[in-house]
Amino acid sequence: MAAVRDKSVVVTGAGGGIGAALARRFAAEGARVVVNDLDEARAKEIAAEIGGLAVPGDASGIVPAAREALGGTIDVFCANAGVGTGGGPEAPEDAWELAWDVNVMAHVRAARELLPEWLERGAGRFVSTVSAAGLLTMVGAAPYSVTKHGAYAFAEWLSLTYRHRGLRVHAICPQGVRTDMLAATGAAGDLVLAPTAIEPAAVADALFAAMAEDRFLVLPHPEAADYYAARATDPDGWLTAMNRLQQKLEEREGDAR
Repeated sequence: MAAVRDKSVVVTGAGGGIGAALARRFAAEGARVVVNDLDEARAKEIAAEIGGLAVPGDASGIVPAAREALGGTIDVFCANAGVGTGGGPEAPEDAWELAWDVNVMAHVRAARELLPEWLERGAGRFVSTVSAAGLLTMVGAAPYSVTKHGAYAFAEWLSLTYRHRGLRVHAICPQGVRTDMLAATGAAGDLVLAPTAIEPAAVADALFAAMAEDRFLVLPHPEAADYYAARATDPDGWLTAMNRLQQKLEEREGDAR
């Protein structure tokens, strides 16, 4: 793809799952890729595999080091790192704080660093790995659902504010993807996500299709568009259907006990 050939790309949370798939795809299309992950060994492994550069560490503060590794310029930033915190209001305060920090504020901090340069040269691409939970919600996971709504809202705000100044923004909103995060979701993931789960490479394919069409919303599961429309046009009907899922989840958890 000409849009990314020879471009400088950063992918956070790229030690596995969707992030690794994005890093592989950008590298295959001719981009120079920084692989970021908290797990230094995994970051180095993926970087070696694709001929990229490993810059391990916290995604929230990675832009300066990644920019230096790439020779001073970042063209595409993939805010992919995330945490799948479950529970409800009873979840510990530090769990809520971690979800906000990783799923929302890491995106804000990256944009804060990137925007001055991008707006000055009139070009830049921000890719936010959100989740269908950011369009809809996820049973059994209030911190995850709430913060993914925040990530989607921030990506949307970036796009509507800066698209006339050359910024391209993409919000990736998959349902189930066969990753370690899905495996950790337990009964809720088995009920809602696992039946239609796809491989991480399919998410990368969906992103590149959206970039080719200059499209904001990336739906690796196209049916999510229908759910999103139902949520907007018939919120009570949608909530009733989701509550049925919640009841099924409670039944499964009760059977497991």
